[in-house]
Amino acid sequence: MRRTAAVCASGAVLAVLCGCTVQASDGERHSPIRIELPDGTPSPKSAPPDDKPSATPPPAAPAVLWRRGDTGRDIRELQARLRQIAWLFDGPTGTYDDLTEQAVRGFQGKRGLPKTGRTDEVTWQRLLKMTREPGKWDLYLMGGQPADAPDARCLSGRVLCISKSSRTLRWMIDGRTVVTVPVRFGSEYTPTREGVFSVYWKSRHHVSTLYDSPMPYAMFFSGGQAVHYSSDFAATGYAGASHGCVNVADERAISEMFAQVRTGDKVVVHW
Repeated sequence: MRRTAAVCASGAVLAVLCGCTVQASDGERHSPIRIELPDGTPSPKSAPPDDKPSATPPPAAPAVLWRRGDTGRDIRELQARLRQIAWLFDGPTGTYDDLTEQAVRGFQGKRGLPKTGRTDEVTWQRLLKMTREPGKWDLYLMGGQPADAPDARCLSGRVLCISKSSRTLRWMIDGRTVVTVPVRFGSEYTPTREGVFSVYWKSRHHVSTLYDSPMPYAMFFSGGQAVHYSSDFAATGYAGASHGCVNVADERAISEMFAQVRTGDKVVVHW
C-alpha cells in the first residue's frame, strides 16, 4: 500500500513537471499546469540594487609639450612668442628656465587655464593664435645661433673670421677655431665693410670721439671700424645695430681674444 502511494506521488510530480494534463478523481479533465523552470538569469525585480551610480570618466589632461629643463629650437620659439605679447623680456635662450616657467604660468592664469607653468597642447594652441611666426633673428635675438663654415681665406694664419650670414666671429689659428661668438654689425646707413683687413690698433679702454660711446677691447681693422665689446648688444641683442663696428656681447670672450690677438693679425669680413 505504501509502495503504491509512493509510485502515485512520483507520477504526480512527473506530470506536473512535464506539463501533462491532470485527471481529477471524478474523471474531469483540467487545463495543464505550467511550471517555469529557472534558467539562471534573475528577473529585473530580483536583481540586486546598484547602489553606485554610473559616472562619466573625467576628460584626459592635455599632453604636456615642454616643461622646465627642456632645451632646443622649440623652446626658442615658445620664448620668442611669449616676448611678442610681453610675457617674457629675456632671451630667447633655448632653455626652459624659471623665467619661462613664470611667463607660461602668467599667460595661463590670464586666460583661465590651469596655472601649471608647463606648456601643454591647449596652452600652445592659444599662444599660436595670438602671435606670429618668429623669424630666425627673433629666435636668436640674443645670440646662440650656430656659425656657418669659415671662409677659405680664414684657413691659414691668425684670423678674426667674421660672417655676416650667421652673424658670428671665429677667432682662428692655422685653420683651428679657438672661440666663436655672436656679433652684430652696422645698420644699412652705417654698414660694416667687407673684405680682408688686418688689425692695425688695439685700445683696451677706447671711447668713440665721433659718437661719445665706450668701445672697450677695441681692435681696429678698417678706419674707425673695430671689433669691440658692446653693452647695448648685451642688453638688446639684434634689436639694435652698431655704427659700423663689429659688436661682441660676451665680455669675457672678447677680453680673452683681446689678450691673444696681435697687431697685424688678419680680419676677414664675409657673407
